Amino acid sequence: MKPTHLFAFAALITANLLSTIQAEVKLPSILGSHMVVQRNAPITLWGWDNGGQKVTVSLGTDSASSKVDDQGFWSVELKALNAGGPHKIEIEGSSKVTLEDVLVGEVWLCSGQSNMEWTVSRSLNPQQEAENGNHPQIRHIKFPHRPSAKPEDDIPSDGWKPATSATVPNFTAVGYFFGRKLQAELDVPIGLIGSNWGGTRIEPWIPPTGFKSVAKLKNISDNLDDFPVVNEQGRVNHQTPLALYNGMIHNFRHLNFRGAIWYQGESNRGDGMLYMEKMKALITGWRQVFDNKDMPFYFVQLAPFTYGGSELALPEIWEAQTATLALPNTGMAVTTDISNLRDIHPKNKQDVGKRLALWALAKTYGKQDLVYSGPLYKSHKVKGASIEVHFDHAYGQLASSDGKPLTHFQLAGEDGEFMPAVAKIDGGKLIVTSDAVAKPVNLRFGWHQLAEPNLVNKSGLPASPFRTDR
Repeated sequence: MKPTHLFAFAALITANLLSTIQAEVKLPSILGSHMVVQRNAPITLWGWDNGGQKVTVSLGTDSASSKVDDQGFWSVELKALNAGGPHKIEIEGSSKVTLEDVLVGEVWLCSGQSNMEWTVSRSLNPQQEAENGNHPQIRHIKFPHRPSAKPEDDIPSDGWKPATSATVPNFTAVGYFFGRKLQAELDVPIGLIGSNWGGTRIEPWIPPTGFKSVAKLKNISDNLDDFPVVNEQGRVNHQTPLALYNGMIHNFRHLNFRGAIWYQGESNRGDGMLYMEKMKALITGWRQVFDNKDMPFYFVQLAPFTYGGSELALPEIWEAQTATLALPNTGMAVTTDISNLRDIHPKNKQDVGKRLALWALAKTYGKQDLVYSGPLYKSHKVKGASIEVHFDHAYGQLASSDGKPLTHFQLAGEDGEFMPAVAKIDGGKLIVTSDAVAKPVNLRFGWHQLAEPNLVNKSGLPASPFRTDR
């Protein structure tokens, strides 16, 4: 053999050897040992390998195969399973990967800003919660802060963690207490996907299809090619549209999961009712991206806090959040009674998670005779010198949480000047009067960022602030 041919042959052998060495099955970090997959739904698994390679995935007696496409991507779909486990999943392609201790149950996405990212270790009774944190059927995975200029198919994580005394302190507190309530009531494994970032606005989390679905966000949807904004140092501005959808949501779009819980809005204070349009874009967009048009979406109404600037900017966000309930399969946990006016991160995340879980248990899991919401304004009638107010979720009997007269009511006449008012309970409705307003026209309740009202229903769930003068 000529030397040139010998070198060429050697190079070919080396290339083939390197190709063999480098070829391996690669999975996204959302798929791993200890994960929870959604029950009663096809189990979709995906990843990457050498183009043309056959990949076979097995779970018990079920298996499926796929051929890797020219971009190196493969996916398979296994049959739906009832809740249970642990199971072993074996993936065989250019290499073999085994996922151990996989459970089948209910999987929820936990997203938003700092009050969702807030950990158990920084919430009420952290030591006690850690000591009682051994719940092997609850698992959590946390994704890092990662803005991106383009949609990411995979981002790193520390993997799925079963709930133990050692791991629970680092879980999202709202997500964990939500999941713990669901697990206790449903008796199935619970998976929690933590993709959240403190201080973030809502716009970065919204996918392109979400912006395009809302006419009032046309100023963004018409200019999506300009987002996310990348500065001169090549860094992505994580507060700009698409930045966090690209880097922290898009990567698990193939995953089947039940629904989402959301705690965000502090950074959008000042948006007023435009925030409702952005919530609509987020919810509609995620439902389209995850191919789940009925995906449950439950969110937290912000807690009172001493913000700077306008004292009414927070109530205007409350109003937008309440209006979001017009979208199907949504629910809202009210937190005006578990706030801290000097701390934007109230430590009582236990009740926040529980209240979100009540919505899920009632609306998603069909639990009957469950009081899952506090009173929500329904209608009002002017009756002479008083206004009669009716509520949804009053359950026939309103109450004062502390036994004292109801607080934070105001009435206004035709001059539009709101004056302090007195509210009397009449079963499931209120009669509101004011000595300073002889002929009332409109009513406001809890309409101030520092308002911590005491109006509740028979189960002690608080009423959401509202006004009638929009």
